[in-house]
Amino acid sequence: MSETRFHSVKDLPSARLLGTGTPMCAGCGGLQALHQIYNLLGGRSVFVNAAGCMTLLSVYPFTPFRGSWLYTAMASAPAGAQGVRDALDILIAQGRMPPEEDLQVVALTGDGSAYGMGLSATSGAIERELDFLYIVYDNEGYGNTGQQTSPATPHGARTATCRGPGGFAGEKKDLFAIWCAHKPAYAATLVGAEPLDLARKVETALSIKGPRLLLALAPCPTGWDFDPRHTVEIGKLAVKTGLWPLKEYREGRVVHTKPPMRRVPVERYLETQGRFRHLFEPTRRDDRIAEIQARVDAYWEAVAP
Repeated sequence: MSETRFHSVKDLPSARLLGTGTPMCAGCGGLQALHQIYNLLGGRSVFVNAAGCMTLLSVYPFTPFRGSWLYTAMASAPAGAQGVRDALDILIAQGRMPPEEDLQVVALTGDGSAYGMGLSATSGAIERELDFLYIVYDNEGYGNTGQQTSPATPHGARTATCRGPGGFAGEKKDLFAIWCAHKPAYAATLVGAEPLDLARKVETALSIKGPRLLLALAPCPTGWDFDPRHTVEIGKLAVKTGLWPLKEYREGRVVHTKPPMRRVPVERYLETQGRFRHLFEPTRRDDRIAEIQARVDAYWEAVAP
């Protein structure tokens, strides 16, 4: 981080590469993060997009991307990225493409693909040390089909398929830890509401070759049930409460890049979203709120120096 060119928000790119006028939802936290990542990534890229919300970005014959875009089924983005990378390497080896015109290969997936049905293909790609950037917009549910429960849904949240009085009884899968167990070139968590932290991580990821993860929390106004104007506020609260730790993995070491100095109670985050309203109305569920707070406290106590 000490060698970063991003010392303040004034250093962030002002040009916006991803086109506007797409059919994405207003206030989409995933799109917010993608805009920022793409501005840093540049137009010389090939996006391999697994089925999900971001599939809506390109509606034939129109696309908001400056470079190429390839659609795949939910489980196939890493395999598609492998094919694109191989094709580029062959063109360069045969002298049909100058090395300086090489493209960045990017897999773009939602949490349903990344945490679930695409995980096996991703594991294989990391094992093969595929040179690709893997972006996940994590809205903690199958957002474009009605916010059904996904492997990323947090404990206690209500979804279209989990309407019980206590919300989702399971636990969110730890995708960051799964990637770290594979010893990738780089892995990071980020959120669009913290653009400076995001920019530094993208900068680091682009300076490295090999499998690299950018896992972005994506506040979802339609799926999480909040006013789109609160996307940034909710993203910041996710960090301040400690529910979404900002961290990165490199060379076998995990570093927290923006640990909350004085954590805000998780209640402040939960009460902003309709998916947690059952914890406050008609009867307040202090037991379930305390469960969620205890999980966050245990995480930070475990990583404390």
